[in-house]
Amino acid sequence: MNSKVLSRRDLDFLLYEWLDVQALTGRERFAEHSRETFDAFLDVSQQIAERDFAPHNRKNDLHEPTFDGNRVEMIPEVSHALRVFAESGLLGATMDAEHGGLQLPHVVQRACFLWFQAANTASSAYAMLTGGNAHLLLAHGTEEQIRRFVHPMIEGRFAGTMCLSEPQAGSSLSDVTTRAVKQADGTYRVTGGKMWISGGDHELTENIIHLVLARVAGAPAGVKGLSLFIVPKLDLATGEPNGVTLAGLNHKMGYRGTTNTVLAFDDAVGELVGEEGRGLQYMFHMMNEARIGVGSGAVALGYTGYLHALAYARERQQGRPVTAKDPLAPPVPIVDHPDVRRMLLASKSYVEGGLALVLYAAKLLDQPSPENSLLLDVLTPIVKAWPSQWCRLADDHAIQIHGGYGYTREYPVEQFYRDNRLNSIHEGTDGIQALDLLGRKVTQQGGAGLALLLDRIRATAASAPAELGAPVLAACDRLAATTAKLWADPSTALVNATAYLDAAGHLVIAWMWLEQLNAAGDREGDFYQGKRLAAKYFVTHELPRIGPMLDLLDSGDTLLLDLDDAWLG
Repeated sequence: MNSKVLSRRDLDFLLYEWLDVQALTGRERFAEHSRETFDAFLDVSQQIAERDFAPHNRKNDLHEPTFDGNRVEMIPEVSHALRVFAESGLLGATMDAEHGGLQLPHVVQRACFLWFQAANTASSAYAMLTGGNAHLLLAHGTEEQIRRFVHPMIEGRFAGTMCLSEPQAGSSLSDVTTRAVKQADGTYRVTGGKMWISGGDHELTENIIHLVLARVAGAPAGVKGLSLFIVPKLDLATGEPNGVTLAGLNHKMGYRGTTNTVLAFDDAVGELVGEEGRGLQYMFHMMNEARIGVGSGAVALGYTGYLHALAYARERQQGRPVTAKDPLAPPVPIVDHPDVRRMLLASKSYVEGGLALVLYAAKLLDQPSPENSLLLDVLTPIVKAWPSQWCRLADDHAIQIHGGYGYTREYPVEQFYRDNRLNSIHEGTDGIQALDLLGRKVTQQGGAGLALLLDRIRATAASAPAELGAPVLAACDRLAATTAKLWADPSTALVNATAYLDAAGHLVIAWMWLEQLNAAGDREGDFYQGKRLAAKYFVTHELPRIGPMLDLLDSGDTLLLDLDDAWLG
């Protein structure tokens, strides 16, 4: 029976027939692995996700964590699921063996974790945050910090968070006011408030390790004055509270099973990570990983929504073909109706295209080079933002395909949509990703990143069938020309940055579909026919959307600059 959580067949195609991840075992780092070990981890991920995560996804949503003023309470299934996850070794999947890791390729780990994000995004969030916290400390912490904080996280005994936002600052990190005062013993006392901290308080683990952005006394204003501190919830030596207080829980539309907290730091003891004044630089290590994780989660939620809608459309009998004249003729499955097919095919193109992008980006980490690092920099805002918008649309289509049932709590697709809605907000809104892409990534190194991306797309398009490759080649030329025109006047270049992100994202997904088309070759069978059809659909029905977007950008439109907010009413 096919899973409605995720498609293992699609993962196998992308990993082995397209990305050839088996070849990574030729690298010394992955030499202990093989196709067999990769498959074993994919198998166990699916098993744990379907057995220990998916069954409480709905319960997690209906019985969200509560705070009685002293402690957070949540359903017991969350603790059990995370314990099983930690015991599998997947928390340290990509980490060095010397630290208890498995040294799995990032692309395989990403494929494994997608099962958990699709099965239960709220419970999986604790693991994602802990892994990101540990990766940051492995990159920038001392050996002693790694021993005391990272190793217990890999074992599942500690959890981790990232504490950036504040009530008055939100995403404007230059306005962070949390302060840190250095002590004679080399530690710091951290005081301030943090907002929107996912996983910020719970009793799922022995301790919670907060990574906190704060400003040391005398540091300059703005982001250059920020430093990064390790602040445990509980003192490691005594187990006593460390001045970190839960002030309250935020109540979200979706992602309800993940505690989202307001935290107060009152003279909390913290340790500096690296050097003073480089906190945001270090934090970007976790932020960029989280952004790819958010895009991955958006794909996972869209994918499971699509699979649920597909199964429902094949089972639900309703209506008759427009040519049917006999009112007593039996109804047909709704998958036979053209508009339902339209929504299913569109959703397939979004979720399978988004999945390809997420795995492609992960593989870039497994083949480190200056070129791949540059390409990943350009792709990261697209990996985060494009699935957050378009894979959410797949969940919207899933509700529509279910009809009135889809809008009820008796069917899971309405929860998938609510959970997915957050992905356009956290870890940098879509607007922030747009500013990052157009304002930084495509201009860095004299535009080398954009040139590299377009070269890769053109190479794929040139080897694809002409009727599909030619529109993609034309779109590459158009995006390059529009980018140059925008930056001819820097004062207005970023006015319509979101349109630029949308256009670039659709071009990148068209590239992902040509890559899959080329990988499918002339193989026969329903699976490959589905790939060919989805590739054709995306290039012929979706890629043309970028024309009006680029027309707007080319026009030099400044309506949003000229707008007086008084005119809004």
